Amino acid sequence: MVIVTIIACYLLGSFPTSYLVGKILRGIDIRKFGSGNVGATNTFRVLGPGPGILVLLIDIAKGLISVSLVAPYIASHFNTSLSLACLRILAGISVIAGHNWSIFLGFKGGKGVATSAGVLLGISPKAVGLAAVVWLIVTGVSGYVSLGSITSAVSLPVFMWLSGEERATLFFGIAISILIVVKHRANIVRLIHHKENKIGRRAA
Repeated sequence: MVIVTIIACYLLGSFPTSYLVGKILRGIDIRKFGSGNVGATNTFRVLGPGPGILVLLIDIAKGLISVSLVAPYIASHFNTSLSLACLRILAGISVIAGHNWSIFLGFKGGKGVATSAGVLLGISPKAVGLAAVVWLIVTGVSGYVSLGSITSAVSLPVFMWLSGEERATLFFGIAISILIVVKHRANIVRLIHHKENKIGRRAA
């Protein structure tokens, strides 16, 4: 059933939310507009706040469903050698991988911030809440969503540690934090050279 968990959560993560929203609402391939990223931020810039928020909520839900519904269901209905905590981590890794490397988009995808937030919301809600506050403050003050995402990702393991999470969960949070920062490497370069777009700037 471990394989079933991996496949199910990967496919759930692969659901191309922003791509479908762009096609349905405007008949466009969002990968050809703005930053080209298939995530909530680029959807917000290209299509506006309504579609951007919709994509954000769905992508968060993908991660939350994986660890709060899929993993517990498999743990309670099938025999598995893994504990629920380990199964949730495996489900979280799979859904984030699906979002970042979607099978429906040629194994390309978003940066994983919203889906990772959903995963960790189901595993360590207090730490995610504090990291969300960091995101709101940094994004609101700077105007850069990418800077808010990077800062909140870096702060997340600290909040998880302060919340007393067990070692396996903490290491999982650190791994997600590193992945998010790595996926933002192009944004980091643009921030350094003052070429990054602010949240209020429409790209199409």
